Amino acid sequence: MDPADLTPDTAPDGAPTPASRRGRVAPSTEPRRKPTRVARRALLAGGLVVLLTAGGSAAWAANRFLIPHVEVTDVAAYEAEHSTATATATATPETTASAATTAATTLTDSSFSDGSTSVTVSTVTTDSLTYFVADVVLGDATDLRSAFANNQFGENITQTTSEIAAANDAVFAINGDYYGFRSTGIEIRNGVVYRDEGARQGLAFYTDGHVEVYDETATTAAELLASGVWNTLSFGPAIVEDAQVVDGIDGVEVDTNVGNHSIQGDQPRTAVGVIDDNHLVFVVVDGRQEGYSEGVTLPGLADIMLSLGATTAYNLDGGGSSTMYFNGQVINSPSNGGERGTSDILYVAG
Repeated sequence: MDPADLTPDTAPDGAPTPASRRGRVAPSTEPRRKPTRVARRALLAGGLVVLLTAGGSAAWAANRFLIPHVEVTDVAAYEAEHSTATATATATPETTASAATTAATTLTDSSFSDGSTSVTVSTVTTDSLTYFVADVVLGDATDLRSAFANNQFGENITQTTSEIAAANDAVFAINGDYYGFRSTGIEIRNGVVYRDEGARQGLAFYTDGHVEVYDETATTAAELLASGVWNTLSFGPAIVEDAQVVDGIDGVEVDTNVGNHSIQGDQPRTAVGVIDDNHLVFVVVDGRQEGYSEGVTLPGLADIMLSLGATTAYNLDGGGSSTMYFNGQVINSPSNGGERGTSDILYVAG
């Protein structure tokens, strides 16, 4: 959902626009090289600068989509000063068994363990779909952390998932909720409040290991922090609750972004599911790649989560943002042909 990557075929949420709006022309016979991210951003910025003379709308667009608005310049220092959350380990059969059998950090091509925290990744492939699963058992709920692009908080600040992961010594990471594309939502990360503008259905991770879907408009960030919330995500919708597919998700829309804000149809997807306290499952579905993986609908994503044992599941930013990183590399195939910049990740440190 990085506006710098917008093309005539891509709406701000990453969903394809109708063909009638694409304005296609006959293809050139000359070979074309795909522009780099820097080139695309420069072209878009240049176009907006030219349009500034046409009125205030172009200036608004540049301010809204291109110009970074930094609110916290050094997130690491800010969290060190402001975090009041305390770790509360919750023993589960999985964590107990892991602690008993794992005395040191181990890392393979598909698994990681460090004490009682473990990550196991796998790939599922069918005739028209490929998705990636990370089964994550946390020795302590605070072992699942959040990180922001460039170690800054604000709008229009982006890096790729792998860049943010590498900067934070992550062994496992997925893209987050792309908080930087909007100014609303409740954003608590690593026990620190960054934003308190309730607007939608959120997901809260608590320091005791449990995870809840909640209504942002019915509470405040301060109340959530006082109740033990460690991280929140603000995207959605919830796709599984009480081990059932949520009714109506086949017609839900997210926000009111410029352009097509529907998130329906077969799309690349990222989601998090809850199996038990301190036991999570993350899924990244590849899509928009004919002959490899078409993507899934939200009900289809919910079915995947149920098949993995999730009793609660929540949709995150998808489309070209959908990325899973493990052991130093991106393991899925992002739909843009490469990683797209995002504002934040969830990760487990190595």
